Amino acid sequence: MIGHDAVLADLSLEISAADLPQVQSAAARLGGGARVHVTALTTETHADRVATASELVTHGLTPVPHLAARRIASAEALESMVRDLAHAAAAESVFVIGGDPRTPAGTFDSALSVIETGVLARHGVREAGIGGYPEGHPDIPDDVLWDALARKAAALADQGIAGSITTQVSFDAPAVLAWIARVREHGIMLPIRVGVPGPMGVARLLAFARRMGIASTAGLARKYGAQLGGMLGTAGPDDFLDALFGGLDTGVHGEASTHLYTFGGLGATLDWIGAR
Repeated sequence: MIGHDAVLADLSLEISAADLPQVQSAAARLGGGARVHVTALTTETHADRVATASELVTHGLTPVPHLAARRIASAEALESMVRDLAHAAAAESVFVIGGDPRTPAGTFDSALSVIETGVLARHGVREAGIGGYPEGHPDIPDDVLWDALARKAAALADQGIAGSITTQVSFDAPAVLAWIARVREHGIMLPIRVGVPGPMGVARLLAFARRMGIASTAGLARKYGAQLGGMLGTAGPDDFLDALFGGLDTGVHGEASTHLYTFGGLGATLDWIGAR
């Protein structure tokens, strides 16, 4: 097993507003300054996310609220959202994504369109994360993804905002390593946070994997290295992370760290961190 320091250095993880009651206990277990993303779920409001981000600040954590471009109704709404985060001392770091709706709610159709407004810089955003897709995107051609990644990185640099890339979940460590190498070949040197699911039940992991296009148990076992001893068992990211960090070469891959998606629950992910 790759050492604790390598896998958990500069760790970030993701919660939703539903996890607000657990923020205090999470802070005690994570330590000061840990980066915690607040995802933009359709079942939660912007006010919910601001309240959660504010609570993270109160307990010494670094909130990274998500801005989902296609769900933002107008330029005025975007301005108001970032202003609200700034008033809550929660706007230094954000994560900008396109979002799920095929039809945008307003004028923003991509993360780039949000970044290019200059709203982030005007309200004191110092670091902005953008998304990466190691195994591609089902609705976006690869050449479009690469062009968008380069343009987003350049737009952030032009505005003096530090950037980083957080990847969507992959279950294939060699594919992630190859993708990171291609990012560097494209001249994009932003730090990369590799997204992996925290521990969860096997049945839930399989259901999630199918939504990601991995249709069979055998395929998941091969790609993720999960220990699938039965549908009532659990699976964790250890094998994947050991393969990932065992294959990282800083000369080729540059700066990379771990981002944990808490699909199996915040408590289970925190337990895993503590045991690692």
